[in-house]
Amino acid sequence: MNDLGKDIKKLGFGLMRLPQKDGVIDVEETSKMVDLFMEAGFTYFDTAWAYAGSEDAIRKALVERYPRESFQLATKNAAWINCKTKEEAYEQFEVSLKQTGAGYFDFYLLHNLGEGRSRYFDEYDMWNWVQEKKKAGLIKHVGFSFHSTPEELEEILTAHPEMEFVQLQINYADWENPTVQSRGCYEVAKKHGKPVIVMEPVKGGMLATPPESVVKIFKEAEPDSSVASWAVRFAADLDGVMTVLSGMSNVAQMEDNLSYMREFTGLTAEQRETLKNAQEELARIPMIPCTVCNYCAKVCPIQIGISGSFTAMNYLTLYRDKAMAQHQESWLVSGHGLKQAKECIGCGKCEEACPQHIAIREELKKVTEELL
Repeated sequence: MNDLGKDIKKLGFGLMRLPQKDGVIDVEETSKMVDLFMEAGFTYFDTAWAYAGSEDAIRKALVERYPRESFQLATKNAAWINCKTKEEAYEQFEVSLKQTGAGYFDFYLLHNLGEGRSRYFDEYDMWNWVQEKKKAGLIKHVGFSFHSTPEELEEILTAHPEMEFVQLQINYADWENPTVQSRGCYEVAKKHGKPVIVMEPVKGGMLATPPESVVKIFKEAEPDSSVASWAVRFAADLDGVMTVLSGMSNVAQMEDNLSYMREFTGLTAEQRETLKNAQEELARIPMIPCTVCNYCAKVCPIQIGISGSFTAMNYLTLYRDKAMAQHQESWLVSGHGLKQAKECIGCGKCEEACPQHIAIREELKKVTEELL
C-alpha cells in the first residue's frame, strides 16, 4: 500500500445520512457535528453529487466556517445517473464545485463502479478527463467507489493503475458474504497496492442492531461499548485502510464514534476473537443458503431475480429491518431489470439447476408474502 492519507485519522465523516428537519438537511445540527469532529482532530469528509442536499449543507457547515487547508473534502461523479453525453457527466464536477464552494477537491471519486455502471466512465473517457482536472489543480487525488465482484475490481485496477485509492463496502457481516464479497475485494485492492476507504462499516446502521445473540457476545466482552463501535473498529483495524466512513445522523452518534476512535490504534487479540465469535454466530442463524452462483438465473424462463430476492430475505432474517430488506429487493431485482418473486410460474427449472438444493419455489413464495 502507498502512503496516501497517512496523516488522515481512521474515522471519516460520511455525509449521506445527515440529520434532517422538516424534510431538509438540518445545517445547524450538522454544524455541531462538524465542530465536534474537527475539535477531536478528524478532518476527512465524504459527500457526493448524488447525495441530495449534502454538498450544499457541507458548504454551509464546514467550507464557509473553517480554513480550506484544515480539512479534506471528497465528492463523487455518478456518470451513470441520467447522463446521455460526456458533457452532462462532466457538468457534475462543475455543479459539485459550485455547491460545495470548496475551490478544489482533495479526493475525487468515480462513483459506484461495477456491473453496467462502469461502461459510462469508459464511454465518456472519464479516466483521462479526471486526470486533466488533477493536472489543473482542481483535484488532488483520484480514485473510485466500487460495488461488484473481486474479478471486476481486478479488471478495473489492471486497466487503470493510475487510480490512487479504492472505496469499498467492508464490514464484519459482509466479510464472507457471497453477494458483497468484502474480503475478496479488499484483497484485490491490497494486491494492487491501493489504500482503501471503507464505506458501510455499520451496513447502513444495521450492525448497530444485529441479532440479539450477537449483541450478547459484544456486551459480555465490553458492557460499556456500543454495538456499532465493534463494526467501525473491525474495519479500521484492517491493514491498508486509510479511513473508515461513518454516515452519522445525529450528535449522539458522532459523540459515540469519537469516544472510541479518538485514540484508536488497533484491536487487541481478545477483541479480534470477540468479532470472530460474532461472525460465527451470524453464520449460525438459519438463512437461505444461496451462494449467488446464479445458475438458477440462467435457466429461469421469465428472469426472476432469485438470488437478489434471497439476499433481501436474509437481510430480513438477520436484521429484522423490513424497510431495508425491501430496499435491497428493489435494488437487486427491479433495479437490475429482473422480475419479482411474485411473478414466478413455478416451473421448477431453477431447482434442477441449484447446486445448493434450495427449495426455490417455496422460498420465493415466502419472499412474496413477507416483502412484496
